[in-house]
Amino acid sequence: MKQKRQRTFRILEFKSNQYDIIGDIHGCYQEFMMLLKKLGYEKGEGAYFHPEGRRLISVGDVADKGYENVACLQFWIDQVQYGGGFWVHGNHCNKLYRYFLGNKVHISHGLENTVKEIMSLSYEQREDLKRKYMDCYESQCYYLLLDKKRLAVVHGGLKEEDIGKCSNATKKICLYGETTGRFFENGKPERLDWASQYSGKTFIVYGHTVTAEPVIVNKTADIDQGCVYGGFLTAMRYPEMEFVQVKGKQYAKEK
Repeated sequence: MKQKRQRTFRILEFKSNQYDIIGDIHGCYQEFMMLLKKLGYEKGEGAYFHPEGRRLISVGDVADKGYENVACLQFWIDQVQYGGGFWVHGNHCNKLYRYFLGNKVHISHGLENTVKEIMSLSYEQREDLKRKYMDCYESQCYYLLLDKKRLAVVHGGLKEEDIGKCSNATKKICLYGETTGRFFENGKPERLDWASQYSGKTFIVYGHTVTAEPVIVNKTADIDQGCVYGGFLTAMRYPEMEFVQVKGKQYAKEK
C-alpha cells in the first residue's frame, strides 16, 4: 500500500478561537474521559461538543503504552469526522500509520499494546479501524496555525524559521523535536532544547517531552506531563492560557 502525499501544516480561522489542547494521552482513556468532563464537554451525536462552541485539539500520541488504545483512537477518529476536532501527527501516530501501510516497523515502545488490542478484534473490525484511521491521519497534518498565526499546535517541536514551511526536516522536528543525531543506550535520541532558543511571536503548544508540570518557556508550552507514567493528563485552554489536569495511573515505566 502506498503512502499518500499529506499536507505539512494547515492555517485555520474560526469566528471563535477557543480551543482545548490535549497533551499526550497514550491509551489513558479513563483519565481522558475525566478530563473532558472537567473541561465541560458533553456527548453528542457521533462526537463530544462544548456548550460554548470550544474545539478539541490533540497534540498527538493518543495511543500506545496504555491499555485502552483502540478506544482512544476511535474517539479522535470520530472527533475529527463529526465534532470538528483536530489531531496533529505525533511520532506514535506516524508509526501506527506506517504499520497499517505494511511498512517494517518495530513493534515496541508501546505499539505492542495497541497491536495486541487491534489483533483481538474481528477481521471486519480490524479492517474498519485501519481504513478509518488511515483516512483520518491523511486528513490531518504535522502542525496547525490558528488565530491569525498567534497559536501553533505541534507534537514534538517547531522552530521559528520553520513556521510556514513544509520540508522533510520540518516534519521530522514536528514529530520528534530537535535532536543531535546521537542516541542514548536505551535507544532514545539525544534532544536539543529548541524551546529555550525560540524567539518567535507565535505561541507554540506541544507535547512529546515529559515534564513534571506544564512548562512555559519563550512563548512555548509543553503539555505532556506523563499521564501513562503516573503523572498528569493536561489540557491547555486557549486563549485563557489556563491548564486543566487529571492525575493518571501508572500504566508504563519511562525508559
